[in-house]
Amino acid sequence: MKLDAKRVIADLKELRALTSDENGAQRVAWTDMWLRSREWFTGKLSELPVEDHYDAAGNRWITLQGESERALLLGSHLDSVPNGGWLDGCLGVMTSLELLRGFAARYNGRPPVTIRLVDFADEEGARFGRSLLGSSAFAGTHSIGADRGRVDKDGIRLEDALRRCGVEIDRFPDAERERKNAAAYLELHIEQGPVLEGLGLPLGVVLGTKGVERHAVTFHGQEAHSGSTPMKVRRDALAAAAKLALEIRPIAARHSDSVCTVGSVKTFPGIVTAVAGRCEATLDQRDLDADVLAEMYRAARDASERFAAEEGCTVEWSRIWSIEPVPFHPQLISFCESATAAVAGATRRLPSGPLHDAAEVSRSGIPAVMMFVQSLGGISHNKIENTGEDHLEMAVEAMGKLAEQTVDWIVRERVS
Repeated sequence: MKLDAKRVIADLKELRALTSDENGAQRVAWTDMWLRSREWFTGKLSELPVEDHYDAAGNRWITLQGESERALLLGSHLDSVPNGGWLDGCLGVMTSLELLRGFAARYNGRPPVTIRLVDFADEEGARFGRSLLGSSAFAGTHSIGADRGRVDKDGIRLEDALRRCGVEIDRFPDAERERKNAAAYLELHIEQGPVLEGLGLPLGVVLGTKGVERHAVTFHGQEAHSGSTPMKVRRDALAAAAKLALEIRPIAARHSDSVCTVGSVKTFPGIVTAVAGRCEATLDQRDLDADVLAEMYRAARDASERFAAEEGCTVEWSRIWSIEPVPFHPQLISFCESATAAVAGATRRLPSGPLHDAAEVSRSGIPAVMMFVQSLGGISHNKIENTGEDHLEMAVEAMGKLAEQTVDWIVRERVS
């Protein structure tokens, strides 16, 4: 299958010029700029023998009909965070388009299995705080009741923003119809981290997406005057929270790929002349192993109670959100390893800390895998996000090999 990786890069640069400003990409889902990017994408389909439609959740499906109804799904997302990078999400979509072109050319418009490109809606959750919105509807893991009333910074409800784009949130379950005949799903994404660059490797094989435990941790102490309250009698809620923020580092370090993050700390009354009587912190913990994730949660909770006692405080925990680890399909992992090694000479298996649409696809029972390409400096969700063009070309080539192996597997094993 002949692929033109330079065309993929040219398309990505064209999209960047159209939908970015001096601060980065501005393709936030359910905004005019996002709709503009989708309209631009329509122009790339004009010479392909495909069917193009949107499902009930706003996901876009481009279908190249094959000899078999069984389908290989290829995709990612065009939406970005505010001030985002030029590759996050859209690299997977534009590479999938090139694969679609390659299959159409190789098989005169009729490949042995059906090839479907999907641009999932609102992967980032940047405007309303609900990541993987479109792919969760596809997978049947949507949470309509909890999501319909979400509001953005301007007070606009998610339900109303979707309706403006022709999507009714109550019809989300209808998106599950797109799973019919799906045999496998492949996704290319930038790593968004520094592991591959640190190893000197352009490409990597993703084992799965890490599970997440996300909690609000609130320490209650006693507000007191900062000038007149002796140190030994203080009940400082911030001191207890600070100890926890440091303790999560050794908790994570006990495991090879675990991460723990205190990302937000708020003190009350929050003035320079008062000891903090209340401190609200957030804790995000991630690992690919469910047992490890549970162990880290218990360790952090035990530590918080110990530190609260040391500082004369109490502590409360409440779950913000959680998702179980999602391992990818062993056979597709093997194919991905073969493809990346063939192109790059060496590769590495690694988990994904960030969530991706592939995780929701996998949760639905469809075999899935992701390929990572190196991110320079490990930077993403930022205008300086970048990957060497030579590595991008290698990624396109490796995805072609992976897609061909997967099609052969679908035909050979009659996967459905």
